[in-house]
This record gives sequence, C-alpha cells and structure tokens, in this order.
Amino acid sequence: MDSLLSVCDIKGDVKYILDLASKIKAGEMEEKPLEGKTLAMIFQKSSTRTRVSFDVGMYQLGGRAIFLSSNDLQMGRGEPISDTAKVLSRFVDGIMIRAIEHDDVIELAKHSDVPVISGLTNLEHPCQALADMLTIKEHLGDWEGKKICFVGDGNNVCNSLLLIAPLLGMDMSVACPKGYEPNEDILKTAHEFAAENDTEIVVSDDIGVALENVDVVYTDVWVSMGDEAEENQRKIDLAPFQVNADLMSLANDGAIFMHCLPAVRGQEVTADVIDGAEDLHVRADPLFFCLLPSPAVLRRCHYFTNGSSVIRSLAQP
Repeated sequence: MDSLLSVCDIKGDVKYILDLASKIKAGEMEEKPLEGKTLAMIFQKSSTRTRVSFDVGMYQLGGRAIFLSSNDLQMGRGEPISDTAKVLSRFVDGIMIRAIEHDDVIELAKHSDVPVISGLTNLEHPCQALADMLTIKEHLGDWEGKKICFVGDGNNVCNSLLLIAPLLGMDMSVACPKGYEPNEDILKTAHEFAAENDTEIVVSDDIGVALENVDVVYTDVWVSMGDEAEENQRKIDLAPFQVNADLMSLANDGAIFMHCLPAVRGQEVTADVIDGAEDLHVRADPLFFCLLPSPAVLRRCHYFTNGSSVIRSLAQP
C-alpha cells in the first residue's frame, strides 16, 4: 500500500500516471475500476475543485465518496489523528485529506491501513501539480525543453511544481520577492531532481531573469487560507510580481498562463490576462478519476480547457 503525500512519493511513476490519464481521456478505458470502493474525504479547509473532483471522480469510476469536515469528525474535538486513521481504515478503501498542517497528513498515513492522498497541505499540493503537467503537455506538445515560471509567493503549489517539473524534463524558475522563497528542503530536493534529469531550477527576485525563455507563466493567490493576518504586508511585497500584460510580454511568444484557482483579479493577476486567450485554468470542464493498477495510490483527474486532465486513483491494497 502506497500513499500520495508528496510528488516525491511518485518520483518514478509520474510519466506513467500522465500517460494513463491521456489514455483514459481518449476513451481507451471504460470499465469501472473503483466499483465497490469507498473514499473518505477529510476537509480541514474549504474547497471547491478538490471536493467536487474527488466526489464526481469516485462516482464516475464506480465508487462512492464520503465528505467529512472537521465538524463531522471527533478529530475536530481533540481525538488523536492516529485513532481517526485506524477507525476509518476499517470502513473505507482510501482516505483523502485537505489539511492545514502537512505533519497531520504524515501522521494520518502512518497509522492508516489504507492509502492516504494529500488534497493540499501547507507544504505541497501534489494532485494539482499532476493536473498542471498534463495540461501543459496537451497545450505545448511535450515537457522536454520547456520552461515554467511560478510568479509570486513560493507556496505549496509552487513547491509541488518544483518537484515535478524536473522529473518531466522541464526547467523551472520562481520569481518572488525576498522572504517569499519556496521551502528550503523542497528546493534542495528539486535541485537534486534537476541534476539527475539535466534541467535547471532558478529562484530570483529579478522578474526579467526568471521570465527568460519561459513557456508557461503560473501564479496563485497572494493571501492563502491561514495568511490573513499578513494580508496587507503581502499585498505590498507582492505587488511588483502581479501577472499582467507587461509581465507576460517577457515570456516566449505563445506562452500560456495558468492559475490553480481561486483567483483574485487585480491582485496576483489582471483580468485581461486570466480571462484572455492564453488562460487555461478558468474555463474548466468536468472532472474524473481513474484507477492506477500500480502503485496503489489515489490520484485526482482534473479537466481544464479542451479537456486537459490529471489523475487520482484508488488502488487495490
């Protein structure tokens, strides 16, 4: 049994996962691989896309999902995470959790007898990274030789992109002000992955340097859930890193813009960019899931413009 808590957990399987996603999109797999399977979905934080995609995906693949907020669980009243993991393992075939602290997800997986999937923590968002990579391939043709630049706060989404990009042969840069750099441990691992795959990772507060030869410009909100106390300072610090027409002009001709949503127009991105022809993340199609025969992990499938997708799967133990 394997869990998906970080992109590192699927280091050797990323291309296989994304190739399988493409086959499912092409209609080459029509069976119900999750028939009779039940997924527990724990949400400590609000969600639109993650909740709907897991729920709809489980249904479309023959299984069912159970939504559990912090108010629905004794964990919200102080029950140890270890007890929650052991109890849920007796009833369900997999657990997805959107948590505030990454350590809580690690603790849950440690005591669970079924696969645990991270639906976002303060450290990583691996399922989002999978979705983004398939979207990029569908719109740019391949990952090899391409470059993605994350602009703004080096947050959990940025961390997962840093890990997955070099595994697929992509260079990556991060344009962020000092003090907003990605997690140091994540960055160290990303550099190791880049060295193994002959790619490059650059983090700079110089937008011109970071945007050089870029094919994908990516951003996220400046104020994530839990950062509200820093909102005013964040707006000041990150204002020069707004993705607007001038910033997009620094990227390669034909570069695409991506945003994991929700977006705040007028802050991290201007309306003309996110609602323009290059945007891939706002006009979303339905979502679905698929079963991966190996490893035994649940992974999400996202559909974006023109049906770009990513996978989650609930595997056999």
